[in-house]
Amino acid sequence: MNKVKQCLLFCVSVLLFCSCRTLHEPKDVYQPLNYTEHDVYEKEKARISDLSDKEPVKALWCAELLGDDELVSSCIEKVTQKYHESIDAKDYYDALKYYRSLSAVGTDFSMYNDMTQDKLNQLNAEGVPGLTTDRQYLPKSIADCINATVTIWVDRGITIKDGAGYADRVIGSGFFIDRRGYIVTNHHVISDIVDPKNEKYSRLYIKLAADADTRIPAKVIGYDSVLDLALLKAEVDAPFILALGSSADLSIGDKVSAIGTPLGLDGTITSGIVSAVNRKLFTTGSVLQIDAAVNSGNSGGPLIDSQMRVQAVVFAGMLQYQGLNFAIPVEYLRQDLPMLYHGGKRDHPWTGSYGHTKKGNDGKENQGLEIQYVMPGGSTNRASFKEGDVITAVDGKKVDTIEDMQDILRNYIPDTIIKCSYSNDKGSGERFIYLEPRPENPGYEIYSSDLISGSFVPILGMRMTPASTINKHTYAITEIIKGSVADESGFSENDPVTVSDVKFNDDKSAAYIQLYTRKSKKGFLDISMGITAGLDSPYYF
Repeated sequence: MNKVKQCLLFCVSVLLFCSCRTLHEPKDVYQPLNYTEHDVYEKEKARISDLSDKEPVKALWCAELLGDDELVSSCIEKVTQKYHESIDAKDYYDALKYYRSLSAVGTDFSMYNDMTQDKLNQLNAEGVPGLTTDRQYLPKSIADCINATVTIWVDRGITIKDGAGYADRVIGSGFFIDRRGYIVTNHHVISDIVDPKNEKYSRLYIKLAADADTRIPAKVIGYDSVLDLALLKAEVDAPFILALGSSADLSIGDKVSAIGTPLGLDGTITSGIVSAVNRKLFTTGSVLQIDAAVNSGNSGGPLIDSQMRVQAVVFAGMLQYQGLNFAIPVEYLRQDLPMLYHGGKRDHPWTGSYGHTKKGNDGKENQGLEIQYVMPGGSTNRASFKEGDVITAVDGKKVDTIEDMQDILRNYIPDTIIKCSYSNDKGSGERFIYLEPRPENPGYEIYSSDLISGSFVPILGMRMTPASTINKHTYAITEIIKGSVADESGFSENDPVTVSDVKFNDDKSAAYIQLYTRKSKKGFLDISMGITAGLDSPYYF
């Protein structure tokens, strides 16, 4: 939610831009290698051979792209060796990655006895807190639910202001999901603890609802900045634990209750209803909108239903707008827990692409995920995917919408090969994609890798072609993506555009673009305008 708040503040005033970058384009834009040239082929073959020792999965993918059977077999052997080493070490987290990659390229698994992906998933989930529930510790009353929640206390020492010292602390909420003291909260509550750039004093504690005076030391096990989730551990036996439900059971109008520590008032419960179920505030999924009262300090607390099951994790409230609050569906937590329990930062994968759900001629039937942009040098680009290709399945799982694709990708980790089925106006086929770590702000990565005419497709939703031999930053719009920033700003096809400056805020989460145009919708009057655009969205994948 930090990104959402930053972007909203950024949109209010361009004055937030302090370290800006003037208009520029990369000197070199990646061009696919021509493997028909012998020297290029042999050089790439040698590079892959060297890569196979350090990054065997990526080397296997590159060997498949090259199409060298001998090199593919060699890379398969190295990935297989890594797989067996992971099995022997009982590191089922990495073993699953190797298994999936080998399976994607069609490896015969008869050599692996009775091991299947389902069994690996089961082994990877063993011992993960929250995925199984010890029923004797479940709450029997709302009072028990309150005792299953904790106050998260981040002590940041003393802040000096105007010559005086003030206690600096962050207060949030969390809840027990395991008798051993495992707690779920939001990433933004404990972000100072895990931020490698933070050199200031910070200590993490929890306070039990039944003993608000005692601070108990806690540590961060794993965290996910994209889904704003974190798993903590305190050396304490949980008095009660909350079971994870299924927010798929929730409908608009269903009653829910939020428990937490708003404004430092521990053990507070507020009730309301589910106002909406598909708000796109996250970059890889949708969240719930609720009208239960949520204030500063509620972040990380549980949202429970009438059966006292967790249906979501509260993560944000718009304090200036009463009743406009949000929560993370519990399904995302279920997907994330094995990764969080594995420890450290949870990296999400991506393919270097941008797109929307492909609709049929009737505008109702979903036909797959249409790729509308591929980043130069990204996985889809190197795998020869083109704009206009429609992804219809991943590893045999059907893809009808962009949401389907994001749901699938949340179950994977980077450094994995997937097999994508696709269709276009020439037919259909299958290609391999290597999943890389998702950048913190994909739009900035794209701007740094591509020409302006290309990067503005995902950033603004306008496709352009050069329109002047005098000014290389003058273009003509050839397409406007429906629902994009450009569409909402009133641009049309054939409008001329001259880009004069592109600036970014400090954390590169948003861009401010200054341009001149003559909009057909405005009678072709000369207009100088600035547009603010976020550099991440659910349409990057």
